[in-house]
Amino acid sequence: MAPPPAAAEQIETTTTTAIHEEDDGQVVNPWEVSAKDGGKIDYDKLIDRFGCQRLDHALIQRVEHLTSCPAHVFLRRGVFFAHRDFAEILDAYERGDNFYLYTGRGPSSEALHLGHLIPFMFTKYLQDVFKVPLVIQLTDDEKFLWKNLTVEECQRLARENAKDIIACGFDISKTFIFADFNYVGGAFYKNMVEVAKRVTYNQAVGIFGFTGEDHIGKVSFPPVQAVPSFPSSFPHLFSGKENLRCLIPCAIDQDPYFRMTRDVAPKLGYHKPALIESLFFPALQGETGKMSASDPNSAIYVTDSAKDIKNKVNKHAFSGGQDSIEKHRQLGANLEVDIPVKYLSFFLEDDAELEHIKKEYGAGRMLTGEVKQRLIQVLTELVERHRRARAAVTDEVLGPTALLWAVGHFTRCSPSGAVLHASTLPRVLLVE
Repeated sequence: MAPPPAAAEQIETTTTTAIHEEDDGQVVNPWEVSAKDGGKIDYDKLIDRFGCQRLDHALIQRVEHLTSCPAHVFLRRGVFFAHRDFAEILDAYERGDNFYLYTGRGPSSEALHLGHLIPFMFTKYLQDVFKVPLVIQLTDDEKFLWKNLTVEECQRLARENAKDIIACGFDISKTFIFADFNYVGGAFYKNMVEVAKRVTYNQAVGIFGFTGEDHIGKVSFPPVQAVPSFPSSFPHLFSGKENLRCLIPCAIDQDPYFRMTRDVAPKLGYHKPALIESLFFPALQGETGKMSASDPNSAIYVTDSAKDIKNKVNKHAFSGGQDSIEKHRQLGANLEVDIPVKYLSFFLEDDAELEHIKKEYGAGRMLTGEVKQRLIQVLTELVERHRRARAAVTDEVLGPTALLWAVGHFTRCSPSGAVLHASTLPRVLLVE
């Protein structure tokens, strides 16, 4: 494919300084997120540094107009707050041009916590209202390179995480899930090499902050996460559709990967992938805390029982309420730091009820215990729904050795190159 007119040679960003060292003291990259002096992330500074744009009300209204559906709660409440070229995706859609979605997960833990579900819940909404295909990448290779895990353990975790992802309820006629260790090769690998050849080592250091102590596996990984945004990486899905646009829902810490990708894409003749980016889901201990697999009380997991959820919320969810009922009635709660209110802002769908809670709690007429009780109800229902859906995704559904989950009307090539049609395929495709 002939490339378009010359694109800028510099990586699309506002700075060439390594992203892990910034004057504002924030560390935000795909592997680490922390604020200055243990404070809160300054998202305005992050937008300025990364060079993305705020997601404004006009764009949200366009989504509602084009889909004839109400905006997702994550859009209405600013959970997804930044973007790159989302307006161009909507322009293309309005002209009748299709696009596809791409998101992913780095499988480094046995179970997902609620923060992990955020991009998948939102991606399901986008797939439902726009009725578009979706590819989901499980970067088991990345976790092998960054974590103290064996290849086999990373593959096992990918299988377990895939069950949680499938349980989110994606349209099985339009969804393709793959793990890198099983899928990378062929057209996908060719695109990886094309990207790698066009990004210098100095550029990679500037984007990702690699040092001389990092092994070359880390330096070589970014193209793996870049190329799912090129439709030719999936010839069994998008053959003859090399001009198809890609929209990537993700947390904003993944932005560096796609700044690099957006620089390279025009040089290879592809559209720049568009992004719609979320803020970070806070730990139970507060926005200055960090959800950690080593501290099970820092997060709600999809494997938690109703009793676990109740105990975690009551004992560990940081409260903005006052330290006595009398003082609370007088001063009200500090909603800016209250984790139960923040969690309800993510998961309580009723806007009127949420505003009522904020008003009453902020004025001191509602107590912390009442707010926590409502949150416990909301989270227990959410986790129980997910648990029931996950229980239906058995090892038999996944197959004995796979992880390629290709379903519906899609066709694909077998390892020998022969095209297999969906009518001849099981729900899961084995990669020998």
